[in-house]
Amino acid sequence: MKAGVKLPDVTFHTRIRDETVEGPNPFRWEDKTTADFFAGKRVVLFSLPGAFTPTCSTYQLPGFENGFADFTGRGIDAIYCMSVNDSFVMNKWAESQKLQNVGVIPDGSGEFTRKMGMLVAKDNVGFGNRSWRYAAIVTNGVVEAWFEEPGLTDNHGEDPYGVSSPETVLGYLTEAATETAA
Repeated sequence: MKAGVKLPDVTFHTRIRDETVEGPNPFRWEDKTTADFFAGKRVVLFSLPGAFTPTCSTYQLPGFENGFADFTGRGIDAIYCMSVNDSFVMNKWAESQKLQNVGVIPDGSGEFTRKMGMLVAKDNVGFGNRSWRYAAIVTNGVVEAWFEEPGLTDNHGEDPYGVSSPETVLGYLTEAATETAA
């Protein structure tokens, strides 16, 4: 993946809260497309191997959540976290992380991730197919900047983290703003 590439057009099967639904699970299915999430906005998208996993839950997701004001101050309209997990898992993870700022996108079948060229086998840790860790700045559905962890391969023995960190992405935005101002 590289700058200038348009995101693949995919339909995501999401569950959204709906107070008209009675019972202990007030959610309903709602299909959303790539355009629903990215059209007309400048966003940070980051994708990771799995909800509830250590690096994702301890560093990457909380870093984007806690740094939201810094990102919006640099022209970002939204931040989305994607994983090859279903909507039930993504919603529970968002709830457990007490997310207020970062939206979650479930890529349950891995279709978006596959079309991005980022689907990898993680059978070595019992995950099956998952996303390689990356982040992107996306403007109106087109990749502006790409941050991919090194070593993209099936069943990688490690989980590299740093290139796609909130700090790295914010550093890029800060540098771009400085260059624009100069």
